[in-house]
Formats: sequence, C-alpha cells, structure tokens
Amino acid sequence: MDATNAADLWDRVTGAQPDPTTWLVVSTGVIAFAVVVFRTAWRIARNAITIAHEGGHAVVALLSGRRLDGIRLHSDTSGLTVSRGKPTGLGMILTAASGYTAPSLLGLGGAWLLAANHITLLLWGTTALLVAMLVMIRNAYGVLTVVISGAAFFLVSWLTGPDVQAGFAYAVVWFLLLGGVRPAFELQRKRRHGGAYDSDPDQLARLTGIPAGAWLLLFHVVSLCSLLAGGRWLLGL
Repeated sequence: MDATNAADLWDRVTGAQPDPTTWLVVSTGVIAFAVVVFRTAWRIARNAITIAHEGGHAVVALLSGRRLDGIRLHSDTSGLTVSRGKPTGLGMILTAASGYTAPSLLGLGGAWLLAANHITLLLWGTTALLVAMLVMIRNAYGVLTVVISGAAFFLVSWLTGPDVQAGFAYAVVWFLLLGGVRPAFELQRKRRHGGAYDSDPDQLARLTGIPAGAWLLLFHVVSLCSLLAGGRWLLGL
C-alpha cells in the first residue's frame, strides 16, 4: 500500500495538468504587472524577488564549491548571502552575478514547466527549494518570509483544485518574469543619484575589471530576454 501511495503521489507531482484557459493566463499576467508597477503592492511583493535573488547567490555559491554561511532577508526587501571561499576567480564572479539574474531565470524555467503543463511539479518543486533555503536563513524576518512563502505553495498544491493551482502558478511565474526586470532599473536609478556603490555590479567590476555599467546592462538583457521568451511560452505563441 505504501509503495502504491508513493507511486500515486509521484504520478500526481510529475504528471501533466490540463491547459488553462487563455483568460486565466492573460488575467494573471495583468495582475502580476499591476503588482510590479504600483509602488505599495511592489513594496510588499518585492520580498519574493529578494528570496529568489539571495537564493540565486546561495545556489551558485554551493555549485561553484564555496561554503555557504547563511542568508539574511530584511524588512526593507534587501538581503545578504554570505559564503566562504577564494575571494577571486570564476566561482566568486558567478556567485556575484547570479543574484540579479536569478528571478528572471527562475521565471523562465517556470514558464517552460507551465508550457509543458507541469503545474503541480512547479508548485512542489518551489516548495522544496524554499524548505532547503530555510535551513540557511539566519534572521527571524527571513525565516518568517520563507515559511509564509513555502506554506502558500504547499497549501495551494495540496488543498486546492486545478483551476486555483493553475492561477496561482501562472501568477507567480508572471511575477518573477515581470518583477525580475524592475530591480536592475531601481539599482541604476540609485547609482545615478550617488547611492548603491557597493552593489553586485560594483563587486563584479572589482573582480573582473569590467565596468559596473556593463554588468548592469547584462542584467537588463537577461531579464528582458527572459520576459520575452517566458511570455511567449506562457501565452502559447
């Protein structure tokens, strides 16, 4: 019986779900766009982008052989990921470059899963990533944010029907794709007004000798290309 239940659960997670209606896909995109554009909503929802940003730093640090000391998420939607290892070299460069690109690339991967109708797999996979990230959180606000996010994904995937799951999954992926565009522009504006001069692009400039502006341009290219490609997948174009 246990083996049968495990097989049924695996089939449920990895199986394909029905295509959502065009209305659902478009309406969730409009809602995500509104959240990104309007300042009050963005100020709250930006925590999700910070989770993806710091998670990107953490995953790439581990993959490049660095030791991850911890992640902190703050109520002003800033964050910090601390890792140990060689202070220069390719691993450090990739780790520094992964933060601003992570939300958009996660959105692109999510769009690919949704285009293949793997809605449940996206929800459960995201829940697993958040649980893994929780182990490395080092402050109370960060724990609260990740627990709430993980609980939302788990409850939607376990307790709701296909339509609600599809709406939630599409809204999340649209938000990652659209919300992944805004932080680089915010950083560019801060730098123009004399602030944020120890940001990821500045660290990359010190590591590589390539100007910080060039790294900002790369972040723009990644986020905008991910939005275009992911949007096409979500809309079935």
